[in-house]
Amino acid sequence: MNYNMQYQPPGVLQTPEQKQTGMFLHLSQLLNFIVPFGGVIAPILIWQMKKDEMPTLDAHGKMVANWMISALIYGAVSLVLTFVLIGILGFIALGIMGIVFPIIGGIKANNGEFWEYPLTIKFLK
Repeated sequence: MNYNMQYQPPGVLQTPEQKQTGMFLHLSQLLNFIVPFGGVIAPILIWQMKKDEMPTLDAHGKMVANWMISALIYGAVSLVLTFVLIGILGFIALGIMGIVFPIIGGIKANNGEFWEYPLTIKFLK
C-alpha cells in the first residue's frame, strides 16, 4: 500500500518527459519572433497532441492558450490607444511580457511547477 499519497495540484509535472514537454510548450511561444504565427501554432499543437498522454500538461496548455488570447486582446486595445499615443507603451509592455512570461513559465515547468501568467484572462478553465 502506498501511504505516500500527497495532493498534487493540477499542472504539477512529475516525470522528466512531462517537465521537458511542459518547458517546450511554454518556450514555443517565442517562435513568434522567428516565424510568423509559429508561436501560436506550435504551443497549440504540442498541447493538443500531448494532453491525452500527459493529463497534467493540460493545465499548462490552457494557461498558454489563455495568455495568447489575452495578449491578442491587449494588443488590440493598444492598437486603438496608439491614436492617443498611450498604446505605444502598451505594445512595449506587451512585447516584454511576451518574452518574459514564456521563459518564466518554461523554467517553472522544467522544475515541475505550474505558474499562472499574470494579467491573464481565464477563458479556458
